Amino acid sequence: MNTVDVAIIGAGFGGLGAAIRLKRAGFDDFLVFEQADDVGGTWRANTYPGLACDVPSHLYSFSFALNPDWSDTFSSGQEIWDYLRACVDRFGIGPYLRLGHFVREMTWDDHEQRWQIETSHGTFRARVVINATGPLSEPSIPDIPGLDTFQGTVFHSARWRHDHDLAGRRVAVVGTGASAIQFIPRIAPQVESLTVFQRTPPWVLPRRSRPISRVERAVYRSVPGAQRLVRTALYWGREAFALGFLHPWLNQRVQALARAHLHRQVPDPALRAKLTPTYVMGCKRVLLSNDYYPALTRDNVDVVVERIRQVLPHAIVTEDGAEHEVDTIIFGTGFHVTDPPVMHHVRGRGGRTLAQAWTPTMRAYLGTMVAGFPNLFLLLGPNTGLGHTSVVLMIESQLHQVVAALQYMRRTGVPAIEPDPEAQERFAAAVDAKMAGTVWTSGGCTSWYLDRTGHNPTIWPGYATGFRLRLRRFRPEDYRPVPVLQEV
Repeated sequence: MNTVDVAIIGAGFGGLGAAIRLKRAGFDDFLVFEQADDVGGTWRANTYPGLACDVPSHLYSFSFALNPDWSDTFSSGQEIWDYLRACVDRFGIGPYLRLGHFVREMTWDDHEQRWQIETSHGTFRARVVINATGPLSEPSIPDIPGLDTFQGTVFHSARWRHDHDLAGRRVAVVGTGASAIQFIPRIAPQVESLTVFQRTPPWVLPRRSRPISRVERAVYRSVPGAQRLVRTALYWGREAFALGFLHPWLNQRVQALARAHLHRQVPDPALRAKLTPTYVMGCKRVLLSNDYYPALTRDNVDVVVERIRQVLPHAIVTEDGAEHEVDTIIFGTGFHVTDPPVMHHVRGRGGRTLAQAWTPTMRAYLGTMVAGFPNLFLLLGPNTGLGHTSVVLMIESQLHQVVAALQYMRRTGVPAIEPDPEAQERFAAAVDAKMAGTVWTSGGCTSWYLDRTGHNPTIWPGYATGFRLRLRRFRPEDYRPVPVLQEV
């Protein structure tokens, strides 16, 4: 059996960031397990037309690896993927990668105080596991009656079928979230007809994107601190956006801008009525686009707001009885965020799974560790998402805490730690108290931020700065060493 000190699961921003930080902190005995044949995570898996980030390029990158060569203020998916691969080379992470290693099960051994990790290439043992599989890794496809009888082509936007030519097709898009508003404008001119099935209209703001000039890029490469200054300005500007999420009444002015954007781009009042949200902006993810609304006004595009009843071999049937004939169905229905499949395959002390620990809802101390799961660190775990700025900031804050925890264990000789259950509960209670009154709980919508109980285990109800300050110091009093379980 192969043995390693630290196992990192996933090679996206979280996994690669963890590898780089560990290496720089002097922890060289680690491996990065990635099920795909390349690094990149979400930015490798998603290849749909129009893929781009809705956070400014200078902010959606590691603080320790700024990229002076972004071509646009909002980078494309391909550029972000290229950036992550460049980080592998820049920081010498290649030898630590184990690509094509699908992790099937992770089990804590109470006697050995090690994690046993079953992969598609054999079993490994590790003292510490950093799970960086991310919340946007497993596509969610709704359970629609008759879907298995459909005789056309079906796929999710995160698994785009580039071998399926959409030219002249009758296409259905189910969902109008962040992915759909990017690929719909790209495919609408190609298809014979496009039927967009919308459950809830999103708030859409103009996308203030522009190419970054050669002069700007030259300045970033040659003037020390220039790009850092721009990043800092963007950081604080984005932090200010959080005010509207924490105090929903402040969003009225921004909602007026979004309504004006809709009014300018959609002259038809009937279509405009379908696309007008009735909830407070921020309750669901706020989207940025200049071409989504114009795409919906095309003669070959229809927006359907009736709920889907069933799928027939050649059509989708809505609750009003209408049959919409299609030969291709594309799901833009997001991911398993509040019910990640990985939680069923991680077993902590006593064989208890994360799924059991997270019943009825997900909880984690600092969004990073869970009581009963020693030496398991979660990147972008419960309540670490953001609605206003870059999640890379949250990942870096967590990595600071992870490294501090490993340094504490090395310094004290403690082989394994886990959060004190009372400390975890205090943190969860504080998060819930902050969540009350925010747009995510009082905005009047049902979003993917909420789980089946109506609880929000996804978003951090505050500023990225507050999270960073909270995780800056490692508090030994909030953890407890895990005793070795003696053989009976």
